[in-house]
Amino acid sequence: MFKQRAISAVILVIIAAITLYFGGALTCVVMCSVSLVGVMELLRIYGLNKKGLGFAAYGATVLYYALLYFDLHQFILPLIAVYMLVILAIYVLTYPNYKDKEIMAAFFAFVYVGVMLSYVYIIRDMKHGLILVLLIFVSSWGNDTCAYLVGRAIGKHKMSPILSPKKSIEGLIGGILGAGILGLVFGLIYNHFMDTIHSVCIFALIGAVCALPAVIGDLAASAIKRNNDIKDYGKLIPGHGGILDRFDSIIFTAPIMYYLILYLL
Repeated sequence: MFKQRAISAVILVIIAAITLYFGGALTCVVMCSVSLVGVMELLRIYGLNKKGLGFAAYGATVLYYALLYFDLHQFILPLIAVYMLVILAIYVLTYPNYKDKEIMAAFFAFVYVGVMLSYVYIIRDMKHGLILVLLIFVSSWGNDTCAYLVGRAIGKHKMSPILSPKKSIEGLIGGILGAGILGLVFGLIYNHFMDTIHSVCIFALIGAVCALPAVIGDLAASAIKRNNDIKDYGKLIPGHGGILDRFDSIIFTAPIMYYLILYLL
């Protein structure tokens, strides 16, 4: 299992490196594809992935990324409103084929996965985005690693004993502090290569602040799986599960980091 996970991780890193390095259309297409798979994984839980509601969610996701790529941001809110109207039309015109909870699931899947994950592309498309987009992974995965190490070493107080019995409050604090320290180091490297004078404390703040939504994203994904009695969202990534199993923390980290970068830097 470890060998399988390691091989998958190396392949993922290579794909991510190529995708983020070239940016532009490649990053947009790859993130759109990742989002589509994530939307499908979530809809599959509710049996909607091959139904009309599912195809509406896929279409909305593709259109959303097209608006981002062609810089038509003024049409994003209208798209969301129209998508809501479309799935409600499917609901009433095919009644009683769908339940109200399924309509909510279809809307949730589009926003939770499609819209939230798109901020990886949005950050990459910013000025100095090639470097700044790495801060997402520094904060998210750095938090995971530091939280695990601190939790193993001194973790005694359970953070969510029923949902995630291995996570501790000490690990949570350690993860946030660790992400902050890694953010500070990132800031030093960023200032050196970008020849800027941004305070490294800002990068430390961004890293630490974004660690908390990463934890919430991870726990939220786990809660959905527990509520629906599944172990993994999919089997696309051997040893890791599905897209949502691998990107659950980034879903919340990316959008919050975008706005922190936008207003603090």
